[in-house]
Amino acid sequence: MYIKPFLWPKHLKVNRHGPWDLRVLFYHSSEEPNEELPSEWYQRAFPKLRKLCHSLRNVDEVDGRLVHVDDESTIRDEHVIHKMHTFKSLARAFLGSPAVQQTSNNEVLATLAATGSVPKTCFSKADEREPLILNSLTKVCNYLNISAQQRKSVRLTMCPQVTHHRIWTGAIEEILRGLKSEMESLNNRVPPKVAHMAEQIVSNCLCFLADTSISSDPDSVSWIRLTPTEKAKSVPSHQWGDILEMFNDLTKCLRSETKMLYHLPKVEVMKEGLFQIKDVLLDRDLGYKEARHQESLVQKKLSKSLGHSSHCLFTLLQYYLYGRVQDSEVDFCGGVYRGGVKGSVCLCIGKVLTSDEEKVVCSNIKQLDRALGLFRFVWETAGMKEVLELQGHLWYVGAEDRTLTCRGNIFFLRATRI
Repeated sequence: MYIKPFLWPKHLKVNRHGPWDLRVLFYHSSEEPNEELPSEWYQRAFPKLRKLCHSLRNVDEVDGRLVHVDDESTIRDEHVIHKMHTFKSLARAFLGSPAVQQTSNNEVLATLAATGSVPKTCFSKADEREPLILNSLTKVCNYLNISAQQRKSVRLTMCPQVTHHRIWTGAIEEILRGLKSEMESLNNRVPPKVAHMAEQIVSNCLCFLADTSISSDPDSVSWIRLTPTEKAKSVPSHQWGDILEMFNDLTKCLRSETKMLYHLPKVEVMKEGLFQIKDVLLDRDLGYKEARHQESLVQKKLSKSLGHSSHCLFTLLQYYLYGRVQDSEVDFCGGVYRGGVKGSVCLCIGKVLTSDEEKVVCSNIKQLDRALGLFRFVWETAGMKEVLELQGHLWYVGAEDRTLTCRGNIFFLRATRI
């Protein structure tokens, strides 16, 4: 039987001669059955897990970035980031331990007995304890095992909603405002010349969108303007291609700062959509009929061109559902479990917490709830006949287990112990 070594981050320095020997930490490929680690390993490793948890008690992870619990400011300290990687790697190992598995699955079986959707085991396989980043409709459909015909139906149903002009412009503005806020918080960590140029481009983009907004302005009287104004006739028309050009300049300007700016990758993602509508006009001074026609063109072109695997389309879906543009991330991908009464399935995903403080718990429940909401939206849009039960699992180092309910979804707060 082939055993794959546990892959620690390349930048992480590991003391291989300490009281807890990481050389015995490994995982199996998904094709192979799991093999238990020696019980002595858990005894030696648990103090390290508890120590890491204590040192990270004021740190939380929100959609892929580390933040301070108190003020939600972004943490960029490499030492803290490395510690979080270590903490989560150890947590994955403990989640696969016999003691945790037995406790977890007994509670799941008892809680779900009434629903008829009873998974025999949760997170028992190594590949069910891997992290998951939801960044495309294809990835969500693969997870749910949705057929090709159903995927086509999902896209055709969803596109007219998420490519609406208001959603499109709102998502772009959200990305730009997020990027602007990040750059302001870097405190001269970006070279001044680069920062100044980037800030100018972002401000110009935001002003451009505000000045050329067609229908988002509640005080606009464009509905009584049937023909373009004299100003519009004398000034060259603005197009979405102008925004695309500024986005190209922005990504070139900040190329070396990608790791520090979490919204910058989304600028790159949205260029796909901008390219498809680069010839569409977006002047405020257009006549009402022409303005509506240009808005309609945005929706039609995006609906036609953004494919199933498009990250741009998925960003629009995220903004449509939650008003957010960042991808949803979970620490344990779990799976879809079938069992119990016919016609019912259970979907389980999970996260690991640095503490059981209310603010940390609420933050992570919201993140899991957004991910579960994505799955439910696609499941129902695909017209799946089975009833989908959704579960979120949260682990922390402690002694008390709790069960919480949020918007109809069940969340298990579990204590990791030996």
